[in-house]
Amino acid sequence: MGGLKDELLKAIWHAFTALDLDHSGKVSKSQLKVLSHNLCTVLKVPHDPVALEEHFRDDDEGPVSNQGYMPYLNKFILEKVQDNFDKIEFNRMCWTLCVKKNLTKSPLLITEEDAFKVWVIFNFLSEDKYPLIIVPEEIEYLLKKLTEAMGGGWQQEQFEHYKINFDDSKDGLSVWELIELIGNGQFSKGMDQQTVSMAINEVFNELILDVLKQGYMMKKGHRRKNWTERWFVLKPSIISYYVSEDLKDKKGDILLDENCCVESLPDKDGKKCLFLIKCFDKTFEISASDKKKKQEWIQAIQSTIHLLKLGSPPPHKEARQRRKELRKKLLAEQEELERQMKELQAANENKQQELETVRKKLEEAASRAAEEEKKRLQTQVELQARFSTELEREKLIRQQMEEQVAQKSSELEQYLQRVRELEDMYLKLQEALEDERQARQDEETVRKLQARLLEEESSKRAELEKWHLEQQQAIQTTEAEKQELENQRVLKERALQEAMEQLQQLELERKQALEQYEGVKKKLEMATSKTKSWKDKVAQHEGLIRLIEPGSKNAHLITNWGPAAFTQAELEEREKSWKGKKATE
Repeated sequence: MGGLKDELLKAIWHAFTALDLDHSGKVSKSQLKVLSHNLCTVLKVPHDPVALEEHFRDDDEGPVSNQGYMPYLNKFILEKVQDNFDKIEFNRMCWTLCVKKNLTKSPLLITEEDAFKVWVIFNFLSEDKYPLIIVPEEIEYLLKKLTEAMGGGWQQEQFEHYKINFDDSKDGLSVWELIELIGNGQFSKGMDQQTVSMAINEVFNELILDVLKQGYMMKKGHRRKNWTERWFVLKPSIISYYVSEDLKDKKGDILLDENCCVESLPDKDGKKCLFLIKCFDKTFEISASDKKKKQEWIQAIQSTIHLLKLGSPPPHKEARQRRKELRKKLLAEQEELERQMKELQAANENKQQELETVRKKLEEAASRAAEEEKKRLQTQVELQARFSTELEREKLIRQQMEEQVAQKSSELEQYLQRVRELEDMYLKLQEALEDERQARQDEETVRKLQARLLEEESSKRAELEKWHLEQQQAIQTTEAEKQELENQRVLKERALQEAMEQLQQLELERKQALEQYEGVKKKLEMATSKTKSWKDKVAQHEGLIRLIEPGSKNAHLITNWGPAAFTQAELEEREKSWKGKKATE
């Protein structure tokens, strides 16, 4: 029932859009009343004028939007629709409302009747989202069907060129753009108007009227046993036969179910290409024009019976559903791939930043090492120069000491002092060499760090590939989870609908209880008024009512009638009267 509702909504959407003359997204209430009445008529839904007038009261402000019309449309029309109405009449009513406003004024190769059939086919093949469009894949499917029906060859290169020039800002064509595309003859060059019209009618019969096969054959009568030529039309659960292909004079139906069967018969009584259709209560002998036609009809009927046993829809509807599911799956995979690419790109950018940081650190370390090496070399050159100078001086001193060794013992002591200085310099040179060795070790450490970072990058890449495989496995399980969530959503929607109906019933009961409460309240007020009047009369009779006067400034008295019920003078007067009565007794 949900599929039927979706198909009806598409045609109704065209009608609603056509009534929106100023493109504001809203339609006047009077037009919606007429539209609703016409829909009830063609869909064979009981018309509820009270609900219609209540929903579209004239005291409401402004026209009604599409969202405002949907609650009434769903509740009072679409939820009551049964599959017993004339779909062609329904589509033609919606087509009549929108054709004059939207159909192009340019001359077309097709008639207005052909344009109507293309309009109905568009509603069948369009996507289930609004505004309605037909995607390039479905356009290609429709044009291929039309080309095959016209007996021509499909020009794939021409269609690919058309797709290249397709407007990238749009996901598909509207129905009026599709009619103009077929009507201008771009993909039917060399074909006359009658050929194109016959092709459109053939595709319309297959996709919309569920005609699986049709053609002339001979049928044997049940009473007279004579053979008569009839036009047979095979549909998913019935074979109808007519006097001619104009379908005006229907002669009977062959009801198919899962218990029916079809058998080939040998030639007899001068009739060839015979086959037999066995049903529950009747059998039908039919003669085809040739063996090829006979085999085609037998296979077509057997396929139809097989589909009835499986409970499957007609092949073209099942193929349409598979194409839609494939597009949804590809779209989901594309979105998931884009998300993964974004994540990988972000991870790659982070890794690049980390590598850039490491590279800068390595460059700084190399720069420091080069600077230290330069300083070491400079120090070594200076030490070598000083060492050479000292050696020259030592040679001179030795020569002088050899010449004056006997005479200058003091100079010998000076020479020994200088030797000790040279030893100190040698120790400093050893320390400088040790510093050089330590710098080389630091350089080696930096190289090992760089190698470890490269190894970590390799392991990260392997880990990313592992994540990619896991994500692909997760994608495969997403479809089953999605189907389960869809089932849960349908159950929740049903529960919500039942809760809404219970809420409306409770609201009605609350209003009734409120009305009863108002009546009881009025009766209580009347009873209270009568009780007050009665109490007043009793008080006057017993002398308990008196005027309220300012109280005495003396101390308040408390009696059995309450605080300050009497003044002091009144109390004394009553006491005297009481004593007098007692004395007389």
